Amino acid sequence: MGHAETDKKPAKSAAKKGAVEDRGESIGLMEPLLVGEGSKHRGALADLALELAQRAAGFRRSLPEGVLAALADLVRSMNCYYSNLIEGHDTHPVDIERALRNDFSTEPEKRNLQLEAKAHIAVQQWIDARGLAGRATTTEGLLEIHRRFAELLPEDLLRAEDPETKERIEVVPGKLRERDVRVGRHVPVSPGAVPRFLARFEEVYRRLGKTDTILAAAAAHHRLLWIHPFLDGNGRVARLMSHAMLLETLDTGGIWSIARGLARNEGTYMGQLQACDLARRNDLDGRGHLSEEALAAFMEFFLATCIDQVDFMEALVQPARLRDRILIWTEEEIRADALPPKSGAVLEAVLYRGALPRGEVEKLLGTSARQARRVTSALISRGVLVSESTRAPLRLAFPAKLASRWMPGLFPERTA
Repeated sequence: MGHAETDKKPAKSAAKKGAVEDRGESIGLMEPLLVGEGSKHRGALADLALELAQRAAGFRRSLPEGVLAALADLVRSMNCYYSNLIEGHDTHPVDIERALRNDFSTEPEKRNLQLEAKAHIAVQQWIDARGLAGRATTTEGLLEIHRRFAELLPEDLLRAEDPETKERIEVVPGKLRERDVRVGRHVPVSPGAVPRFLARFEEVYRRLGKTDTILAAAAAHHRLLWIHPFLDGNGRVARLMSHAMLLETLDTGGIWSIARGLARNEGTYMGQLQACDLARRNDLDGRGHLSEEALAAFMEFFLATCIDQVDFMEALVQPARLRDRILIWTEEEIRADALPPKSGAVLEAVLYRGALPRGEVEKLLGTSARQARRVTSALISRGVLVSESTRAPLRLAFPAKLASRWMPGLFPERTA
């Protein structure tokens, strides 16, 4: 399910075959789960949480609802692209959009990655529709994220391989691991202990105030990976969990993605996660078993990355600049006879109003009803306008194939 976990090595369990061994590890091994009120790191982290909340709210308020919906659809594909990229799977958003239309590659490997991307999109759509509300850090919710994702995967991607014995191990959707694993130098808790640690995880993270929940989106991200509850797919589950926590707490609208920032800083991301696995360094490093200083550093990186991504998206969709990019593209298409004249007026109206009733296109353009329908049909055909029915209002869309023109820098331009 991804290269980020290919160095996992199932350990040789001393338990009898078929038994799930619990070696009795203390749940204190996972502490601290939050940076406490008395910590020297607390003030700076709280400031970052407040700044993130303010930036995210301001960005969402700046966009009309119609643009919000279109942007959320594109960001969902972007989030999927970058999350899969972290796992070593490069499925470009253009191919992701094709998969969503059930247009799959004839190459088995590429098709499998398209199906994987489609599964990721489906789970995020469910999360964005508040399907996980209040349950993102519960054992039940985490199992459901994994189940919903894995049950949509092709069989070839539901296997983990022991790098030493080459044994192919089945990954069961929504099932906790039943064997030991090794992730780099980290040996997660015994499989039988996983439910106990998840119960503590849920106890701490489920019911927090707004500031603590924002901070927990970062802290829980590492601690879930530390527990490593599933045989495979833990990275994606952790990123989707954090997405769900921020979506609910900040009401983000799904219009920016932490995954893009993590993928663009993958070396730092992985290094910080590994540092959080280390034990407390000295008496000044908190009071838990694990390093509070390392956890605080990761949380700072995570929150700063969130703020950076909000700022990036806000700059990208500034109304005047977005309008100019769209209209320049439209004029080029009109000159090339790829779009009818006056197409830009319709796109501009939809951009500012969020939605445009079909019956108003004729008046807007000052043309016949037939010409108005021609313009509308051409824009829908190009994928830049969408409508739920032949009578429903027109809404803007941001197709991935035009992202390099309309939303430069969102993801790498496709090269092949």
